[in-house]
Amino acid sequence: MLNLFRSFMHSKIGAVIALGFLVLIALAFAAGDVAGMRSSLSGSDGRVATVGKRAITASELGQAATGALETLKRDNPRLTMKDFIASAGLSTVLDQSIDRAALAEFGERHGVIASDRLIDSEIAKIPAFQGPDGKFSDNAYKALLAQRGLTDATVRRELGDGLIARQLLTPAAFGARMPNALVTRYAAAQFEKRAGAVALLPAAAFVPAAPPSDAEVTAFFNTNRARYTLPERRAVRFAVFNDATLKSVPQPTDAEIATRYNLNKAAFGPSETRRLSQLVLPTEAAARAVLAEVTGGKTLEASAAAKGLAVAKIGPVSRSAMVTQSSEAIAAAAFGAAQGKTIGPVRGPLGWLLVRVDAVDAKPGKTLDQAREEITTTLVAEKRRAALTEFSAKIEDEFDNGASLGDVAKELGLTITETAPLTADGQIFGAPDQKAPAELARVLGTAFAMEREGQPQLAEIEPGKTFLVFDVSRIVAAAPPPLAQIKAQVANDLALRKGAAQAKAAAEKVLAELKRGKELGAAISGLGVAQIPPVNRIELGREDLARLGQTVPPPLALFFSMAQGSAKLLAAPNDRGWYVVSLAKIVPGDLARIAPLMPAATRELSGQTGREYSAQLRAAIRQDIGVKRNQGGIDAVSRRLVGGN
Repeated sequence: MLNLFRSFMHSKIGAVIALGFLVLIALAFAAGDVAGMRSSLSGSDGRVATVGKRAITASELGQAATGALETLKRDNPRLTMKDFIASAGLSTVLDQSIDRAALAEFGERHGVIASDRLIDSEIAKIPAFQGPDGKFSDNAYKALLAQRGLTDATVRRELGDGLIARQLLTPAAFGARMPNALVTRYAAAQFEKRAGAVALLPAAAFVPAAPPSDAEVTAFFNTNRARYTLPERRAVRFAVFNDATLKSVPQPTDAEIATRYNLNKAAFGPSETRRLSQLVLPTEAAARAVLAEVTGGKTLEASAAAKGLAVAKIGPVSRSAMVTQSSEAIAAAAFGAAQGKTIGPVRGPLGWLLVRVDAVDAKPGKTLDQAREEITTTLVAEKRRAALTEFSAKIEDEFDNGASLGDVAKELGLTITETAPLTADGQIFGAPDQKAPAELARVLGTAFAMEREGQPQLAEIEPGKTFLVFDVSRIVAAAPPPLAQIKAQVANDLALRKGAAQAKAAAEKVLAELKRGKELGAAISGLGVAQIPPVNRIELGREDLARLGQTVPPPLALFFSMAQGSAKLLAAPNDRGWYVVSLAKIVPGDLARIAPLMPAATRELSGQTGREYSAQLRAAIRQDIGVKRNQGGIDAVSRRLVGGN
């Protein structure tokens, strides 16, 4: 989840920015209440790290972590502090804080400084400190600092540290370039081909002849209970209802209909909209000349086009909207003319206007009797929604007072449906191709959060229209089944575990033979085990591997990471045996195919070289300055950030 954050922090540019602006993330770019975080960490300003003579306090680390999280939440609003810390976000922020402090100490020792004028310049560039005119505002600066619970000295110190870091790190990475010979080697690897072989020594071929004893099976089961644990299952009972469930919703009265009509007389009154064509000209004389051409039979569009102008289409638009868009005079002229008529010139905000009335859509108003059906339909829908909302509130009260799902269903005349046991992901247990009913999609998480069975709840499926009453009728906790039910499976797994151990010993013998120069097939034959499958000969290129996407088998992945002439062992999953992977030959990629890739490869690898130089300089500076971490203090900050004690 936080790969983007970590990759940015460790990039050449990101490292420099992060070092100088961790506090400003919290200050100027975060939406969270940092001052609130400061309060929650009060009394815990002990050191989480000491860098040279500097201390990084718990509140500083909390501020930086909160600011970083709020920045990330712009792209992922669902991200929580718990997620952030679980993804090493707090460690990354602390590392950056330590680097910033170490670089600042190192800079001070060796005369690298950030002047007050340079810091002033950086502050003025921050958008959060700018006023409506786009220039630095001292009032905005002071107000934001007060809002975030920070001081001018803190901000200036952090900015100064960042500027010192920039001066130290930028030269280290600037102009870094990977040697062409090394770039060529990397680029050639994209088109290389490899030849070798893979053999599988299956555990089944080495399973002992004697079956495991009952005691061995029991001991294996007890040691590997997690392996056989079935997920938690829950059966959910539910019933769906909507406004059709309501037996008696009163019809609107004549008085209610009349009241609604009187409140909306403007909507039921006569209305008129028009479609217009408008041409704007710079002078009244030019407008009169065009009008003369139109009067003589030329279209407004043709006359405008001859002069390099364009006619704008407007509407449908009402008179009041026309007044808002232009002026009372223009609206009066446009709505006072007949369809097809061109009026003007009329003075407008940008020049002199000619307006042609293209279409008139006049709608007569409705009397109360004419609007009665429309108003009645609206009022009936409103009454049913209000009654349904009131009814759902009544159901919630009944649940709060101890009513069961069956009681409410009987009162409503609803049929209760009970699901088969479900897993938390909505699958029916034991039937991977079947899912929970669609109506439960929005409440399944709630159903699996209930502490016990028989806790009915009400939920909306379609806001204001469709509701669901449900409870959990049966909870089966996650646990392995009784050994008696799966004894044969456990015994087979134990036998395979023993066979896998023997297969590993055999694979090590084969590996030893390969190191003596023996061919893989011959080494396998020397084991004298008949059930071993034939050796799989491999001739593949990296392009073939790339076409497999994310489905690269582990033996192939290992095959393409080995050195020429080497052999390695790899365990098959689930005690299924051992692979012996042998790489005989690597054929480099064709240089003619490499040439087009060289510029991009050089840029990418040179960028990595610069980042490596920068990282090595930071590491050397940390070692020179001296860093001590207080893990207890760090853990305390972590607990407070996620709400622990």
